[in-house]
Amino acid sequence: MSGTLAGQVAVVTGGSRGIGRAIATRLAGDGAHVVVNFRENTSAAAETVRAIEQTGGAAETAQFDVADAEATQQALGALIERLGRCDILVNNAGLVADALLVRMKAVEWDRVLAVNLGGTFNCTKAVTRAMLRARYGRVINMSSIVAAMGNAGQAVYAATKAGIIGFTKSLARELASRAITVNAVAPGFIETDMTANLPEPMRSEYVKLIPVGRLGTAEEIAEAVAFLAHPGCGYITGQVLAVNGGLYM
Repeated sequence: MSGTLAGQVAVVTGGSRGIGRAIATRLAGDGAHVVVNFRENTSAAAETVRAIEQTGGAAETAQFDVADAEATQQALGALIERLGRCDILVNNAGLVADALLVRMKAVEWDRVLAVNLGGTFNCTKAVTRAMLRARYGRVINMSSIVAAMGNAGQAVYAATKAGIIGFTKSLARELASRAITVNAVAPGFIETDMTANLPEPMRSEYVKLIPVGRLGTAEEIAEAVAFLAHPGCGYITGQVLAVNGGLYM
């Protein structure tokens, strides 16, 4: 454990599996006490904590729906009161509801907006006062390659991820004077449960488009997050770090 984040508290939303689990594990490996947020999958969240603890790290779970503003404020408020701080927030929780626009139901559109964009707002607002008091903080928002290049059937997902970029840049300007940085990571095609279900012909076509010739890994996304969370990255704010193997430049 490198200890560069020793004594710090990091909240990772949607941290029970996939990219979120990789991020939580990576930050714990740098010495942070990691709070693994989840909405429903109690066993997966517990497994993330167990894996962190088995390697000497410190972690705990926090169950709340990021789309629920009141529940988020209560959970994170209680967390900050108990632990005394929140140094790092990784807004990773996200929802996908892919469909062509003509087939998309309004309820699906609203739910993706509520989780992806609303959840980012709710969580960030809940921890900002603590960061302002501490005059230190790292907020890292998960965007996506589709925010820049679009993708058929992902209008709502792309809209939320593009909105996160605007949110990131605006908030970076608001908080910079208090040594709080706000950045985004925009993954490309990553090895996750979602991409694992792609038919092989489609997967092969995607890989052909990626200059490095493969999909990325959750651990590579976690490395980007850990970089932005580092205390030495205080002069980087309002940026979008693309991790896509060169697919979009």
